[in-house]
Amino acid sequence: MRIVVDVSPLSRPRTGIGNYIRGMVAGLAEAAGDEHELLAFGPSGPRGRDRIRAALAGLGVEVRTPLAPHGLRQAWSRSGRVAVERIVGPLDVFHFSDWMYPPQRAGVRATTVHDLVPLRFPEWVEPETVRMHAPKYEHAARTCDRIFVNSDFTGGEVVELLGVPQDRVVVAYPGIDPVFRAEGEAADLGGPYVLGVGTLEPRKNLPALVAAFALLRRRQPELTLALAGLEGWEERPLAAEGVRLLGFVSDDELARLYRGASAFAYPSRFEGFGIPVVEALASGVPSVVSSHPSLDEASGGGAIRVDPDDAEAFAGALEQALAAPRGTGVEHAARFSWRACGEAVLEGYLD
Repeated sequence: MRIVVDVSPLSRPRTGIGNYIRGMVAGLAEAAGDEHELLAFGPSGPRGRDRIRAALAGLGVEVRTPLAPHGLRQAWSRSGRVAVERIVGPLDVFHFSDWMYPPQRAGVRATTVHDLVPLRFPEWVEPETVRMHAPKYEHAARTCDRIFVNSDFTGGEVVELLGVPQDRVVVAYPGIDPVFRAEGEAADLGGPYVLGVGTLEPRKNLPALVAAFALLRRRQPELTLALAGLEGWEERPLAAEGVRLLGFVSDDELARLYRGASAFAYPSRFEGFGIPVVEALASGVPSVVSSHPSLDEASGGGAIRVDPDDAEAFAGALEQALAAPRGTGVEHAARFSWRACGEAVLEGYLD
């Protein structure tokens, strides 16, 4: 088979979706071996093209990045004209991303739905996100032979909210990069710290973590709360005594932060899966995670679960984590690999 995967989201600094796409392509390349041809296709602007090539360097896949700004990708999708084969040649599978859904003449049509937050909770995302994603979801439900999801939870959302038959939905769990492991160099922030990871946006619920941390710090004033992630559109204040905003960090630095943390906290209100939870567990750090069912699969039995909007309960859970042994979630985290993700995707194409 000739498989074409749209990797255009890799043109931006990588967060959850970008990490999934990069990992899926890596796992798919491993699973396909010499039996199938794989093309990573990423129309983008000049800076984005460099980011895409850097993200996929060393994976041994063909990369094609024609010059195309964001607006042109959207216009291509909405017009329904010019089949993708005109640009990339004949194909057996086209797997499009969140960012565009151009037409194709033949072959398996597939996409990945990471979560349905823009439909389920539109107030938690920017209006532009709703405008961009809602048409994609409707289009995918109508045209795709396979819709891949990152968890059983998200699969249920796709069936319920998009009306997609269950037999068209395929779960391909994310993996994590091998850099996230218990052994290795640990970050030193000058004292013990709790680590939170996530874009600063309402769904990630970081102000609730800051409130819980304030209660905990009354009992353990030596603690710092370190928050790593891109700036977003969270309007509630995060500045407080003992809180350090680290901004976006590389995977290597994030791995050191996990290993150096005394505890990890993830108070998200809703996720498609929750990759940072698995990264933290793989790194051996005791973790406190939102009790929302969207995080059940990522957490397994390796994390302490608690209502993220109950500050007293979350503070108590963090105190419990600070006293817990390291490494209890490593075995659960080992279930998630990009090779397994690639195998699930390839099998979905072939079914």
